[in-house]
Amino acid sequence: MSEVKISAEPRTEFGKGGARRTRRAGLVPAVLYGHGEAPQHIALPAREFAAAIRHGGLNQIFTIDIAGNSAATLALPKAIQRDPIRDTYDHVDLLIVKKGEKIQVDVPVTLTGEAAKNTLIVHESNTVAVVADALHLPAELEISIDGLEAGSHVTAGDVKLPKNVELAVDAEVVLAIITAAQSTTNEPEAGEGETAEGAAE
Repeated sequence: MSEVKISAEPRTEFGKGGARRTRRAGLVPAVLYGHGEAPQHIALPAREFAAAIRHGGLNQIFTIDIAGNSAATLALPKAIQRDPIRDTYDHVDLLIVKKGEKIQVDVPVTLTGEAAKNTLIVHESNTVAVVADALHLPAELEISIDGLEAGSHVTAGDVKLPKNVELAVDAEVVLAIITAAQSTTNEPEAGEGETAEGAAE
């Protein structure tokens, strides 16, 4: 996953009132921290940030050019507060990362293929924690469930890991379970037909 360049400006207003004014101006309030540096309160362009997350996912790496700073900063969204009604971002915590640094992130898992007939998939987790180079984070990971029978367990160890990506959890952690589909046919219990027939006579 390649990094996305984005401009930012220092934020001088704080608190709920300041955050609301920042959002009304088409910006997302954010704080940038990590690697022993003092936290920086910044504002990101809302449309550009939303587009980057929509395209690259929650583990999108940003190259942030802050007005007044001599050098850009690499950062990863660590916590995102979102308004589900307005479909906007309220606040973002950004963790500073360095080139060549390995970091732990939760990556979405996609199940591919089709399990055996008359089965259902019960998802225990839609993500798995991995350790990877900060500039080469996988956008998603895949697990094949093709032909799996009822009773099968899909674990973290079944994930297809790209080169230089390692699991950060036990390989036996269950991500999904294949179960037998329950029949929807309501068959009469034994004796019901005879009882009904006797009553009719």
